[in-house]
Amino acid sequence: MENIIKLIVNKSDNETRVDLFVKKRKKELSRTRIKNLILNENLKINNKIVKNPSKKVSIGDKINFEIPEPKKISLKPYDYKLDIIYEDEDLIVINKLSGISMHPSVGNYDNTIVNALMNYDNKKLSNISGELRPGIVHRIDKDTSGLIIIAKNNFSHENLSNQFAKHSITRVYQALIWGKLRPQNGKIETLITRSSKNRQMMAVGISKGKKAITKYKTLEIFENEKIPTLSLIECRLETGRTHQIRVHMSYKGNNILGDKKYKKKYKKIKNIDQSLEKCILKLDRQFLHAHVLGFSHPKTGKYLEFSSNLPKNLNNILKKLRNTNK
Repeated sequence: MENIIKLIVNKSDNETRVDLFVKKRKKELSRTRIKNLILNENLKINNKIVKNPSKKVSIGDKINFEIPEPKKISLKPYDYKLDIIYEDEDLIVINKLSGISMHPSVGNYDNTIVNALMNYDNKKLSNISGELRPGIVHRIDKDTSGLIIIAKNNFSHENLSNQFAKHSITRVYQALIWGKLRPQNGKIETLITRSSKNRQMMAVGISKGKKAITKYKTLEIFENEKIPTLSLIECRLETGRTHQIRVHMSYKGNNILGDKKYKKKYKKIKNIDQSLEKCILKLDRQFLHAHVLGFSHPKTGKYLEFSSNLPKNLNNILKKLRNTNK
């Protein structure tokens, strides 16, 4: 059964965007969900369907906002051992391995984190992100490892989504990049939009796109005649755009090691340590890891923070770099 929210615009809300107007009246709903419902023709102004979230409302406008019943989830369970760091009745924190996608999509409907959650406990997941994304509040790329949050009910999902929208969630990544950043510590602030050359990639936009802010800090620099110049960095996200760190590092000319999409051509060094070169060439993922994740618990309000160490294959590269850097 659909839930219909009926609202009337008063003087103080005149000329407000309709998505912001609904958000103001229904704070428990995330702005992303409101926007998607509007795009799917679930909002009427004075009995006329409106599909534009940015449309301005006027005094006296009658708003009917329909929240449809979530579709039943019918996904194939995937027998995959999840690395669960924390769990309670409202959420799960998982340490995701590289090589597994977050949710089903074209070409892979079965072997994803969502399918693994179906196998783990399919009755305790939020269902407001669509039938292919139960529990999914945010995402990290297939070939990125590290910490993610899963919502076990709709209240937690909305609350966590709002925290992401307000950029109040702590997200710290570690990455190994080519070269050295200049300055070594700083902030990258750009627009990010879909690439005009490849629709599967993102790019820094000049006049269009969404604001993206990455704070970075250089942790170690590896540089001598036996190794290519590489830097271990920490990136703290103030926003969470698609491929944000990967795009920002590419924009700076310091692509992430192993990134096949935003790649830098590997230049062979004459005297390179052979075991190190073998590790670099065999790396089947980008050297990017979601290291720290912190947020306020949706029910208690208590701040929780979790950390995850680098996976063994990434740590082995660092060990070899440190040994040859002596």
